[in-house]
Amino acid sequence: MTTDDSPSDPVEDAPETEESPTERTREELRKTKERLGEGADRAVKGFDDNVVDLLAWLLDTETRARIYVYLRDNPHSTSDEVADGTGLYPSTVREALAELHDEGTVERGKRKAEGAGNNPYEYEAIAPSDLVRGVVGDVQAELNAVFNLDRRLGGESPDGDAEPVQISVGGEGGDESETGDDAEADGDNEAASDDEAASDDDADGDADDEPAN
Repeated sequence: MTTDDSPSDPVEDAPETEESPTERTREELRKTKERLGEGADRAVKGFDDNVVDLLAWLLDTETRARIYVYLRDNPHSTSDEVADGTGLYPSTVREALAELHDEGTVERGKRKAEGAGNNPYEYEAIAPSDLVRGVVGDVQAELNAVFNLDRRLGGESPDGDAEPVQISVGGEGGDESETGDDAEADGDNEAASDDEAASDDDADGDADDEPAN
């Protein structure tokens, strides 16, 4: 036989190429980036949810809070644009915007457009600091009402209402103010000092009037 009848040896598979350190590093970086991205997305979503919850407490409803957040990001928007951006019903948005405008939480003005036609209102939300000041005023009024009611139920004179609760945003000037009790105590101390000085003057005068022996 001129040909070799023996079966040929099977061709061995080529060994798999091992990943280089650079490729492994790139893969680790890719996985880390994905994990960080997922964590960042969760953190942002949680932050947004917390902000909406806080604003819902300040503005009474989540609907009003979502409208406020949208207008802070997109000032000078019409009610239709707010409805499209928030996914709320246009009628719900119009009603909420009217209430927020009456309360001073949003400002509105006519949109300037060329040509004839009905120019819609466009809305803009006030700054968060102004919103907080307004809420502080409401809380202050409610606290005063509760304290005054407690005084009256306790049999105290209505004159005790002359010292209202005051809440200061920012904390400036808080150390300079005096409560009614502190002012009254200072007045008593000053009066006592004046009485002592007068007594000393009288004693000196009596000593001068005594005849010398």
